[in-house]
This record gives sequence, C-alpha cells and structure tokens, in this order.
Amino acid sequence: MNEKESGIMATALIVYASLTGNTEEIADILAEALEERGVEVDVKECTSAQASEFHNYDINVVATYTYGTDGDLPDEIVDFYEELEEEDLTGKVYGALGSGDTFYDKFCQSVLDFDAQFAKTGAKKGAENVLVDLNAEAEDIEHIQAFAQSLVEALA
Repeated sequence: MNEKESGIMATALIVYASLTGNTEEIADILAEALEERGVEVDVKECTSAQASEFHNYDINVVATYTYGTDGDLPDEIVDFYEELEEEDLTGKVYGALGSGDTFYDKFCQSVLDFDAQFAKTGAKKGAENVLVDLNAEAEDIEHIQAFAQSLVEALA
C-alpha cells in the first residue's frame, strides 16, 4: 500500500540558517512548493532544531548560507552539522540548498558541506543542490520548485 492509499501524506522538515533573511525566504519558498505537492512541512530555524528530529520525517532538508571568504558554515549551524554526522537516516530522502555570494571563490560551500554530511547518514539524495546567488530571483524559484518535485519523486 502506498502513502496515497493509506491516506498518510509525506512529511518534510526544513532546517535553515539565515543571517540576512535570504535563506529563510528560500526555505519558505521550498516549504510552499512541497505543500503544493501534498507534503506536510515543518520549517525550523537551526538553533531550535536537532538532527535527530530528521528521523520523524520522510524528507530532510537543510537550507543554509555560507559565511565569509573561506566558505565557512555559519556559527549557529555548526552544532547541527556535527550532530547530523551521528545520525543513521537510511530510508530517508535529503536535499540541501541555500544562498551565497558569487563574489567569493567558495560559493555556497556550506550547502556542499551539508550535502556531503547528509551522504554519510545513509539517506538518499533526492535532488541536486540549489545554489542561490544572494536572494531568490524568478529563475531560482523555478529551480526550487524543481528541487521540491525531485524530492517528492525520490520518495516513490
């Protein structure tokens, strides 16, 4: 019996870190796109989330910005990043996206770091990373919509 037959809808948790509001907006765009596809979505700021919460959801997403010229993880998401490495998320679907500034050599490095960290958990990558230059423009929103669609299709 699939999810539709049982009446149980897929669930997603989006954990984000945002300094300027750009990444929070990206998380909100993704949440809306997933909800349009019948997914029940929770969105949490990274300091109020624990990596172990991902066990309670079918789709797990991190949206983050990248800090500074060296492509550092934002300070507020480092603990979450380290916790994630300890989780076994086999059977779950994941995705990573976020914002950066193409001015820097390590554009959206934190998104790539989370992608690699998720891969260690045994979860299935559900969509290619979406890297947004600063704030989401029309083309980025299309990419986020496609990202949402890929995540949902990966559940099948």
